[in-house]
Amino acid sequence: MFGYLILIAGLTILDQLTKAMISSNPSAFANVEVIPGFFYITYVKNAGAAWSMLSGQRVMLSLISAAAVIGMLWVLQRTVAKKQKLNSLALSLMIAGALGNLIDRLMLGSVRDFLNFYIFGYDFPVFNVADICLTIGVGLLILATILEPDSPKTEGTDHA
Repeated sequence: MFGYLILIAGLTILDQLTKAMISSNPSAFANVEVIPGFFYITYVKNAGAAWSMLSGQRVMLSLISAAAVIGMLWVLQRTVAKKQKLNSLALSLMIAGALGNLIDRLMLGSVRDFLNFYIFGYDFPVFNVADICLTIGVGLLILATILEPDSPKTEGTDHA
């Protein structure tokens, strides 16, 4: 369990450090072209959830995030005990992502985003390291559900 907590802490710190670096000079990171026509550093504040949904609902989003973190920590403890490594990794990423954005909501009232991609001409919503953790975590959780089913194996049952 300790290793997963270290991973959660490390990713949460990485998220907060990158956000602090970008937000320390907002005008310098208003729209920095990294890969022309594809990737930009664009500092924005998001007062909502994904794609600015529920904008201005700071208290509700914070309560949901805190409850999700607590619930995921409880489930993480169980998946670690069952040696479900992929589930545990997925949950760790999701916890780190939820914590990173929760810290922003509680401390600043909004989430700091800065990674901006134009994919096939579509300006994808700006996101951050915490969002990457959440997205990869959800993807791994789906994969884990397929590869590490929680159902106990039936032993001694002959269906022949």
